[in-house]
Amino acid sequence: MQAITIADALRRQQATGDPWHELLSVPDLSAGIYVLAAGAVDRQQPHTEDEVYVVLAGRARFTSGGETRDVRPGDTLFVPAREPHRFHDIAEELRLVVVFGPAEGSRAG
Repeated sequence: MQAITIADALRRQQATGDPWHELLSVPDLSAGIYVLAAGAVDRQQPHTEDEVYVVLAGRARFTSGGETRDVRPGDTLFVPAREPHRFHDIAEELRLVVVFGPAEGSRAG
């Protein structure tokens, strides 16, 4: 078993200075923490794997598959592989748990 607290995950992410910090990667899935400051631009590109976001904190809008919605803590979002998507109009710092299946980048190439 591997276990990590959200507080520890956020400390690790903050220490890197990068909005994305991978916490776990095995062949069938990977997971990490993604943090975007209020007003930030989400520069991610479509991924080659399915993706799930769980919103821990913050408020923003999210566009995926031609649909836009408000997001807030407690929301869970699914994005199929290769679908363009992004967070925008970030009103409060977003803190997200992100899970890829299979592991991020494993289908690239």
